[in-house]
Amino acid sequence: MNHSLEELTAIARRIRGKLVQMSHASGAPHLGSSLSCVEILVAAYWEALRLDAARPDDPDRDRLLLSKGHAATALYSALAYRGFFDEALLDCFAQPGCCLPEHPSASCVPGVEIASGSLGHGLGLGIGMALAARIHRRDYRVFVVMSDGECNEGSVWEAAMMAPAQRLDNLIAIVDYNKWQATGRTNEVLALAPLREKWEAFGWSAAEIDGHDLMAAAAALSEVPRTPGQPTAIIAHTVKGKGVSFMEDDNNWHYRIPNEDEVAAALGELGLA
Repeated sequence: MNHSLEELTAIARRIRGKLVQMSHASGAPHLGSSLSCVEILVAAYWEALRLDAARPDDPDRDRLLLSKGHAATALYSALAYRGFFDEALLDCFAQPGCCLPEHPSASCVPGVEIASGSLGHGLGLGIGMALAARIHRRDYRVFVVMSDGECNEGSVWEAAMMAPAQRLDNLIAIVDYNKWQATGRTNEVLALAPLREKWEAFGWSAAEIDGHDLMAAAAALSEVPRTPGQPTAIIAHTVKGKGVSFMEDDNNWHYRIPNEDEVAAALGELGLA
């Protein structure tokens, strides 16, 4: 590990505070979905990914694709604090003329690999990149962060069948399993569970982790491929709205925007007031 638990926790707390502020300032929703994947991104960018923020186009870099593009603020904040671009840009998120749109567009800032937001596309794009690594004889890995509701898409399971057929052990799918989607509980909208067993049945080497345990997430993402010749699926159990007590597991925060008092309360809980 390159960083201590205390250092990673401080980074995650800082990102969470910024996410709340960005949602309030921009009037953009999806705060709960952004808060749920913070530890996944911190573990990836500060521990697991082989990359250099000063060389974002390095052909040998690991790639991270945020397929759940509605959590763009989490990606932007992680990239900014990791040094990919000036942190001051975060303050113009979703504003006219800003290079940080509400859903990511490819290369809008260094470190953003794909356009995302229409769910179900990230894993297929990841397969293309993983195959390109093989063709060009490079050893980079491709990490695809997905939502659990996204796993309702048929395109996800088409891609999930192709990756094992091609033995893409440089491909890692990480499902942010926060148990909610826009209109209800994911396991009530469709029979998603048992999710790990589904991925295993499709030929993936799958594991389940506590998606808010930074050490567990860092270890799981650093130890891939788990099985030679098999793609890896990490089922990360998370809480929507994690880190702010009055937002946790409350699906209203899929669309709600925090007001000034709620921003102050959230920053107070995070020790950032």
